[in-house]
Amino acid sequence: MDFKTATALRRLRLVSAPEAVSFLLLLVCSVLKRTTDFNAVPVMGMVHGVLFILYVVFWADAWNKTKWGWQTAALYFVLSVLPTGGFFAERKLKREAEAGVIAARARREGVVNV
Repeated sequence: MDFKTATALRRLRLVSAPEAVSFLLLLVCSVLKRTTDFNAVPVMGMVHGVLFILYVVFWADAWNKTKWGWQTAALYFVLSVLPTGGFFAERKLKREAEAGVIAARARREGVVNV
């Protein structure tokens, strides 16, 4: 895995968990708006919107750099629109990045069949 690919995966991974947290907080704020006088939906909606846009931009960049197939790219996009999907995306991206680093080290050291 080259540096640009690893960086793209890292950026996507780093924005996926905060995006998931903001989604959950937005859902909580929506419930509180309807049940109490507390209304943080406009602020939380903007925060979540910015994080979602960042996720989509980083997802497109990672898709371009990693050359994912349609299924993998679609999986990461679907995980972005599920309330807790960002947590699963973060965990899966971390494993993918670690596997890429291990494979790159093995190639560099001359180990075959990696």
